[in-house]
Parts: sequence; structure tokens; C-alpha cells
Amino acid sequence: MSRSSRLSTSILRTQLAVLFLALLIGFALSLWQSHELLVHQYEQRALAIANAVTVEPGIADAVVADDPNGVVQQRAEAVRASTGALFVVVTDDRGIRYSHPVPDRIGEHVSTDPGAALSGASVVNVERGTLGLSARAKVPLRTGSGRIVGEVSVGIDAEEIGFSLWRLLPSIALYSGIALAVGVGISLLLARRLKRQTFGLELREIATLLQEREAMLHGIAEGVIGLGPDDRIALINDEARRLLTIDGDGRGLEVDRVVPPGRIRDILTGDIAGSDLVVLTDEHCLVMNRMPVTLQGRDLGHVVTVSDRTEQEGLLRELDSVRGLTDALRAQQHEFANRVHALSGMLELGCVDEATAYVAELSSQAGGLAARLQQQIESPQLVGLLVAKSVVAAERGVALALTEDSELGAGQADARALLTVLGNLVDNAIDAAVTGSAAGRVEVTLRVDGDDVLVRVGDTGPGIPAEAAALVFEDGFSTKPDEGVRRRGLGLALVHRVVAQHGGRIEVSAGPGAVFTVMLPRHAAAVRP
Repeated sequence: MSRSSRLSTSILRTQLAVLFLALLIGFALSLWQSHELLVHQYEQRALAIANAVTVEPGIADAVVADDPNGVVQQRAEAVRASTGALFVVVTDDRGIRYSHPVPDRIGEHVSTDPGAALSGASVVNVERGTLGLSARAKVPLRTGSGRIVGEVSVGIDAEEIGFSLWRLLPSIALYSGIALAVGVGISLLLARRLKRQTFGLELREIATLLQEREAMLHGIAEGVIGLGPDDRIALINDEARRLLTIDGDGRGLEVDRVVPPGRIRDILTGDIAGSDLVVLTDEHCLVMNRMPVTLQGRDLGHVVTVSDRTEQEGLLRELDSVRGLTDALRAQQHEFANRVHALSGMLELGCVDEATAYVAELSSQAGGLAARLQQQIESPQLVGLLVAKSVVAAERGVALALTEDSELGAGQADARALLTVLGNLVDNAIDAAVTGSAAGRVEVTLRVDGDDVLVRVGDTGPGIPAEAAALVFEDGFSTKPDEGVRRRGLGLALVHRVVAQHGGRIEVSAGPGAVFTVMLPRHAAAVRP
């Protein structure tokens, strides 16, 4: 016997054993029920004969007159012969026989108690008397006035019950055989189905696979969710519950009942397809993949993996910023070297006054940008951010300018939220301005507008395509190609999430040249972006 058939064969044997046992019990119960039914039928038959005897004309009067002519015996025997009864016995109110199949026993007291019938009750049972075991009925014998003057006892040989039961045995056996054949067929089909569903695995192998699955699911650092063909959660590990903030076990429930509406649910249900889909939550940057699972051509559902890339994405974005600053510093180094060479040449030529004027001019240029920004923006964090971004923009051939109507005092809005919003919008604007046909320029506006702080960033790039205007704030969406391991589509999604957390609003114009406008409530509570 092959290994792949042992489990199904064992289950089949167990099913057949249970089936045979159930049929034996059913067969015995059927015999007992048939026996009880036959006994009841024979008792009712005896009762009917006894009642017929009691209404025979002259029987009761003959008993009262002590039956001098033997009328009772003659009529009782005639009834017995016509009905096939074992005996028809008529007694008086003392239990003395007036009829009996054995004439010598007439005049003797009956062998069974006649008290119940003499008290007016009809009795049916199976009893053993002088003629053996019989199904009998005892009824009171009444005169025309209703007075009880004796009893009529009729018995039917119990062996006839046995003969009738034997005649029923073939039918019961046939039905049991048909039931057995149907049960065996169903058991064979069930065994084949179980073998197919378990892919031929043995019980020990299934138990081992379960242990390995549990160890793997709860031991790996990534979240794993198994979905059945009906999109119900079949399995979920602790890491997936933590990353997706799913309360409870969730197994056996539909995704719609466990995960709230949004991008995560759409990925789990397959409404959003693709690989390495980026999802931003309040605390994590996640990468999700939904993969189909098939085995031997059967659809087993899907497996969804959830990876936490929060730290990695943060490091990549910081590295990208540092790389931009490094490129800008390298350009400044070359520019500084050129200026030093020019200054050295003027001093070589003895042009001291010209060299002094040149140094003064450079000094005024170096401090002019920061000074202008500090006059309009009191927050040193925002000024530092704009100075750094202007250096990066200049290196890429883009002019970064703060509009003249910009004015923002310190502490008028959450500085961390402003840094996140402004930094991401300026980065995107610089990237867009580089690809524009006109001279690259980015304009930034920061000012108080009523109860809100207005942040507006515009660029001279190609603008936002009309079909993408509704998608630019979704996680992972970007009109720019990926660059290596760095994932696009996070900046604007992060801005949108921060604005939503602070109860603000954001708008975007299609162009030419995109303009993003953000309204943040003044003095908003700090929320981790």
C-alpha cells in the first residue's frame, strides 16, 4: 500500500466499521420494533375476537343458567375454529371455565387471574397458561342489563408471532443490505475526497506541517495573512495584527468585517493590484504584496505579506537629502575655489582695493538670503530648511524664492507639521521645475490667513496631468520613475496624512506649473508625521 493511500484507507476502514455497527444496531432495533408491532397486532386481534364472543346471543344467559346444555362450549369452539385462535375460554364470575379446547378442563378454575376483567377492564398481554405462551385478551362478560357475570379470554399462539417475524426478516435484511451498499459507496467517495483534499498526506505529516506553520508564522518578522478563495481570513500572524492594528483573531471572518475601508482593505481584497504596494499608516510605512496560491490546479486563495519599511524609508529619504546637500556643497566648493583663485590673482597683481571690494561683495551675498528669510519667517527651523533647499535648488539650476507677502511668526503653527509639509512640497516642486521647459523656479508662500496658516508652493514644471489630479495623494502613486531602492509616491501621501491629522485641507492646481496650497489650523497640536 502506498504512503499516499494509508490515511484514506484508514478512514475508510473506520467508516465501514462504524457503518456495520450502526447497521447491526439498526437491524436489531428493526427486529425488536417488528416484534413489538406483531405482538400488538395479535393482542388487538385477540381483543377483537373476545369482544365478538361477548356479544354472541345467549352466551351470558347460558353462563348465568350454569349452561346445562353446553351452549357456551359449542359456540366458543366454533369461534376458535373460524378465527384460528389458540383458545376461547368463557368463565363465570368465580373464574370457573365453561369452555376450553380441552373439554376435560371445563369446570376447573382458570390458571391466570381473572380479577381485572371481572372488575370491568379489558386486558391485553402476553402470558403463559395451560396451553403455553400466547397473546391474549380478557374482557368482561355482561348480561343485557350490563351486569358482569364472567369473562371471555381469547389467546393466539405466540409461535405465530415468531413465524410472522421470520417472514419479515428477508425484507428487513434487503433494506439493510441496500443501506449498507449505499453507505459503502458514500464512504468510498468520501475517502477519495479526503485523500484529494489532504493531497495524500498522512496524519503525522499534517500535524508536522501545522506545527511548522505555527512556528513560521509567529517567528518571522513580516506580517502574513492567508485568505481563502472567498476572501475570508484563514490565518494571520501577530506581526500582521500589529502592523495593520487588527483587534482579535479575525480568522474565519471576511476582510470587510476586520479591516476598515481604505487602501489596506483594497489591497487585501485585490481591488488594487500590483507588487510592492506602499501603504502609509499613522505609525508605519508598509509594503504589501498579494500573491495567489494554487496547488495541483486548485485555487487555494491568496497570501498577503506585510513588511514594515518605516526605518528603511526614513533612512533612504535622509540619505537622499544628504546626497543633495553633498552635491550642493561640492558645487559650492568649486565656486569657492574659483573665488579664492580670483582673489589671489588680484592680490598678486597688487589690486588691493579691488580685492577688498570683491570680498565685501561676496560677504553681502552670502548673508543676504538668510537675513531676508529671517525678516519674514521667525521660526529658525523653517529658515534653515529654506536655506538648505535653496542651495539644493541652485545646484540643480532652479531658483527658490519666498514671496514678498510671506510672513509667519514663531509658534503660530506646529513646527514639525510645517517642516514635513514644506519640505516634501519643495522637494517635489524642485524635481518638477527641473523637467519644465521654462527656467526653473519655485515660489514659496508662508503666511497667516485668518485662523489658518497658509503654505503655498508653486513651480514652473509641466504640472499635474488631469487624470492624476485625484490620485497624487494616494500611497505609492507617482508620475516619476523609481530610482533604485527608493520608493516614489510617499512625499505627497505623507503631506496629505499630516494635513488630515491636523484637521487642515490641501488643494492642487493642474498647471501649467503645479501649485499646492495647504491650510493648517493655527496652534495645531503636534502630531507625529
